[in-house]
Amino acid sequence: MKNVSLALNAVLLVAVAILYYLHFSGPSSAGVGGNGGVLLQDAKIAYINSDSVLKYYEYLTVNRKDLETRGMQMEQDFRNRAQSLQNDVATYQRTVNNMTFGQAKAAEEELTKKQQNLQLYQQSLSQQLALEEGKLNKELYDRITTFLKDYASQNNLQVVLKYDPTSDVLFGGETLDITKQVIEGLNQSYKNEKAGVKSPADSTKSK
Repeated sequence: MKNVSLALNAVLLVAVAILYYLHFSGPSSAGVGGNGGVLLQDAKIAYINSDSVLKYYEYLTVNRKDLETRGMQMEQDFRNRAQSLQNDVATYQRTVNNMTFGQAKAAEEELTKKQQNLQLYQQSLSQQLALEEGKLNKELYDRITTFLKDYASQNNLQVVLKYDPTSDVLFGGETLDITKQVIEGLNQSYKNEKAGVKSPADSTKSK
């Protein structure tokens, strides 16, 4: 599920440029945005550990397990068909000496057709799994961004950073870490959703 991890990287705003500006710019260079926004030095910033969110977000855990199960089912189905073709090839090899030229040619053409169909079926399964994975990534994106927008509004946050080994954030103080609160909030929203309780942060349907 590598794409799932990549999806979260696109979910969260990485505002390293803002941090750089805040660190190296003095009060005289800070200003108010054209839309009447707050001064940059007054912006409230927080971060989440994306690895922890991916690990403990129940919605992702449940749906990723379902996707993996679907993948294993597809793989087993393909193996069964491949084994059936292999059996047909073995039968042909055992009986080809007893066939006429026309019978052997017809059998070979049939085996070739089955092999081509199997390859097309394999491609179809791969595409189907990729579509389902893409759908999960999109739903994950929608859920997390919707929750973070609501959370940021309630807690007067202007920027939420993604903090993990691949991010440009090398250090973040513990007081800025909202990972635990975000995980708890996401899981509570998912729990409410499954129970049929609507909340502002819930924008997508439960699985």
